[in-house]
Amino acid sequence: MKILERVERLGNRLPDPATLFFIGTVFVILLSALAAGLDWSVRSDIAGRFEAKSLLSSDGIWWLTSHLVENFIQFPPLAIVLVGMLGIGVAEASGLLPALLRHVILRIPDSLLSPATVFLGIMSSIALDAGYVVLPPIAAALYQAAGRSPLAGIAAAFAGVSAGFSANLSITALDPLLSGLSQSGARILVEDYQVAVTANWWFMIVSTVVLTLVGWLVTDRIVEPAQSRPLERPGPPASPSEETDTASMNRGLKFALLAFLISFGVVLLAILVPGAPLFGEGDYFARWVEATIPLLFLLLLIPGIFYGFAAGTIQNDRDVARMMGETMARMGPYIVLAFFAAQFIECFKYSGLGEMLAIGGGQWLTHWQIPTSLLLIGFILMTMLANLLIGSASAKYAFFAPVFVPMFMQVGISPELTQAAYRVGDSISNTITPLNPYMVIMLAHMQYYARRSGLGTLIAMMLPYTLAFALVWILLLVLWIILGPPLGPGGGLEIPLPGK
Repeated sequence: MKILERVERLGNRLPDPATLFFIGTVFVILLSALAAGLDWSVRSDIAGRFEAKSLLSSDGIWWLTSHLVENFIQFPPLAIVLVGMLGIGVAEASGLLPALLRHVILRIPDSLLSPATVFLGIMSSIALDAGYVVLPPIAAALYQAAGRSPLAGIAAAFAGVSAGFSANLSITALDPLLSGLSQSGARILVEDYQVAVTANWWFMIVSTVVLTLVGWLVTDRIVEPAQSRPLERPGPPASPSEETDTASMNRGLKFALLAFLISFGVVLLAILVPGAPLFGEGDYFARWVEATIPLLFLLLLIPGIFYGFAAGTIQNDRDVARMMGETMARMGPYIVLAFFAAQFIECFKYSGLGEMLAIGGGQWLTHWQIPTSLLLIGFILMTMLANLLIGSASAKYAFFAPVFVPMFMQVGISPELTQAAYRVGDSISNTITPLNPYMVIMLAHMQYYARRSGLGTLIAMMLPYTLAFALVWILLLVLWIILGPPLGPGGGLEIPLPGK
């Protein structure tokens, strides 16, 4: 507990992620001036010679001043994340996604409560914060009704929602965010490199199945048997969905399902019929791959609107516009973060420090001939440790991508594989970091049933999930590398080495 308390104190002392990027940008500016003044350079027999350019020179200051807006506008994850979130926001605010979670979990047989809870927790990452809010109290109530420990239900839900955050059967808002940052990092070496939003999709689908099974095993064999403490309350806590009219919810779900099936059918025809808008190849990938985010937007927006009108949560077009506006308001911190992250990444590129670090680091890795699997395992462990101090997935990867993506490219590791490794490391330690803002919510649910529970109790209960997920997910990634299938549409494991 002393170690965890120190981690919490250290993490709380860190500045806001946007401030960290501002500090990082200032550091890059000063370092670029020092590197240029000392004539730092790196030479590669294949890629040529790279020199540092000062951002404090007349040309450097002019470049930064004239490109400040352009850097922000052209930040790859910015627009695609915001577009995707418009559809997700309406689906959540109308009540569709929370109602869907509740509808499914309430119809699960008692014998399948654990795998269903973990699975729904993993899948809830598409529903913004709904998984954290809706799933744990319902799971606790269902476990208790089945004569099982409600604390185990909370643990299973939290494990799926938090430790399995990066996995999903569907593309989520995380995919465009990470692919955009990977693309920015890759373009330090390859100017027109494209990272598909679907680059990790197959790996994340398999991960969803594997993590569900692992979470099931940990819940039933380790966590639940350890919950022998007497409960202090006999009934379930109040659910945020208790006031929802069941008839209206069911009617809304029926209309939403019909709208989704029709929309999905139209999309499927547009992909499969020759000459249709989404048939064939686009500029870099298959057309439907390049249109993933607009499709995600429509396939969530349309059912969300139909649900809202049927359930009574949407009365007119103004309500839809309001929900979209509220979603964008919630994205305010991300937009601020994106502005400073964009300046950091572009200054890093302009200075030449990115190429120098990538070439120098790549030469060092080539010299030592470290196996790909060991490199990525080390990267995963480093990400897990960083996650104990910086909770934001986008903030950490915005720091890591400009360094590790081009560095690993120098030894043949694709940006898509580096991104997949990051997703593994960023997820599995979410359940034990005191800086996870949803720890407070989970603790409140626990304390309803066991009043003397504290943060240490919660972390001790979640630690088996972290260790099991870490072991199995890393082994899955290593096995994937050995077998060699693509990580997803447009997601190869390797990138041709320069000159080969």
